[in-house]
Amino acid sequence: MSPCVTGSRATLFYVKQSTTRNQNVTLSLPVSLLRQFRVYAAEQNKSMSSLAAEAIRKLVDENDTSKRAMQKYLERIRNAPDRGTGGKITWTREEIHQRGKGF
Repeated sequence: MSPCVTGSRATLFYVKQSTTRNQNVTLSLPVSLLRQFRVYAAEQNKSMSSLAAEAIRKLVDENDTSKRAMQKYLERIRNAPDRGTGGKITWTREEIHQRGKGF
């Protein structure tokens, strides 16, 4: 694998590209949350990285599911069956609610 070149001002650094599929990230968390997270990870016998990846994956999957559901809903609205109106509204609000009829 060839190294990639990154530049910082006039100095060039050669950085070996990672052969793993994971990318390191830096997070800023409140100290108390980080402490709780470390304890939780230890209790689950999992790494903090794997737990964070699972949580992020779940959020992304839920978001994708919501988007698919919304697309399906909108598609059903666009392709709603004809209920005998031909897509035209031939009544008024007053007629529907029978306003002024003494009810």
